[in-house]
Amino acid sequence: MSLALIEFSERIADDIDRIAMHLAEHQVADASDRIAAIYHAIDTLEYNPLIGRRAESGDRELIVGRDVRGYMVLYRYYPNKNTVYVLGIRAQREAGYAEDLL
Repeated sequence: MSLALIEFSERIADDIDRIAMHLAEHQVADASDRIAAIYHAIDTLEYNPLIGRRAESGDRELIVGRDVRGYMVLYRYYPNKNTVYVLGIRAQREAGYAEDLL
């Protein structure tokens, strides 16, 4: 079986910027490591695109980290194309994803 292709929606850059600004605002020392951990977790979807839990929207959510280091990656897997489309990223403590994702 070949590895799944990972594609990012245009909004992912905004999500990462929002997370980075929040980390900077709170003077988190390992902010770049946290951002890298999100991307590293997304890379695992190449090998197992169904690892994330089902979200209410019917898409999937990949849980990255925990507690204050926890993030959620919303994605959709297209098995016929063997492609993962990353829709949004948020902190676990945030209320939810942008309305236009749901």
